[in-house]
Amino acid sequence: MLWGNKFMAIVVYIYVFNIRIWLYSKMNINALIQAEFKLNDKITYLNHAAVAPWPASTAKAISDFALENKTYGATYYPKWNEVENNLRNNLALLINAAGADDIALVKNTSEALSMVAYGLDWQPNNNVVISDEEFPSNRIVWESLADKQVELKKISLSHNPEESLIAACDENTKLLAISSTQYSSGITLDLVKLGQACKQKNILFCVDAIQTIGALQLDVQKIQADFVMADGHKWMLAPEGLALFYCHQNVRSKLKLNEFGWHMTEDMYNFNSTQWKIADSARRFECGSPNMLGIHGFNASVALLLQLGMNNVQQLLLENTEYLFSLLNKNKKIGIITPQTQGQYAGIVSFKHIKRKNSELFSYLWSHNIICAQRGEGIRFSPHFYTSKESIKKAADLLI
Repeated sequence: MLWGNKFMAIVVYIYVFNIRIWLYSKMNINALIQAEFKLNDKITYLNHAAVAPWPASTAKAISDFALENKTYGATYYPKWNEVENNLRNNLALLINAAGADDIALVKNTSEALSMVAYGLDWQPNNNVVISDEEFPSNRIVWESLADKQVELKKISLSHNPEESLIAACDENTKLLAISSTQYSSGITLDLVKLGQACKQKNILFCVDAIQTIGALQLDVQKIQADFVMADGHKWMLAPEGLALFYCHQNVRSKLKLNEFGWHMTEDMYNFNSTQWKIADSARRFECGSPNMLGIHGFNASVALLLQLGMNNVQQLLLENTEYLFSLLNKNKKIGIITPQTQGQYAGIVSFKHIKRKNSELFSYLWSHNIICAQRGEGIRFSPHFYTSKESIKKAADLLI
């Protein structure tokens, strides 16, 4: 009996201890949110799937960098290089890459996709499989290979999306290129399932993750991706003009380089050498001087996400998405486009009004300072993890 009482006491202690940790973590997250996100009170910002506002720490990092540059020029360039290295390491942590050597810093998602498209050795009978919902960046680049006699298969995601994509891959498929979350409908795919199928069929797997990284946890090793790319200016809360390009070490040498310069060499600071070697790391895709201003901002944003913990970010973001679903489902005038099955949505909720044109409703919302987007067949709301429930309800109440 005494032992049983001690056991129960231990159980209660562990339970209370975990509750305290949870409460402490919750308080820290709420404090960070209040300190970092200071949007104008007049606007309701539901447009993170387009361009996100910067956190306070990101704005400060950029401001401090600008002031330092104005005052000292490049005196502290070695320190800037440390920030660049920190960013690569932080991005590797964010997506669970094997290491920073797998990360290249490029201008945008489109550039990274182009590096894949024009780096691979295509044969006339090869084909690429994509969906019929892709953002132009993940469509035009593959369409541009038509002169190489590369076939492009555009597959509908309306029914059993993963199975449909896998079934479309045949013995001539060289690459499956897909957005992890579609920019318009908001449908989110099972990347683990797609990655496994690609490995079984010996097909390269390329993921445009711009609408996922920073919103949901993404593990590039778990999904067995060969290539992953994403701009920082959406869910990662960073400035425009800088993106991550993940390239698995086993496929880096398969991409022919089309851009050359000092920064992509193994010994990049040996300017006097007449012999040069292409960098073994993903830095081989960076031909010239880095975007140091963007690097300072991007690093601050990613550091914040890591500090918050992507498990917490994902939980809060999905709670906001589900809350928005619940409000829209109560409105008989609204038809939700985004799938509401768990695992098939992220931060995007698209919908349409049964009586009002999209263009009319979009203008009405913006006139009431609801910052959103008109995409595809409907209106797109994209709240982030820090967006308040009050803001979401305010926007939903205007859908009359």
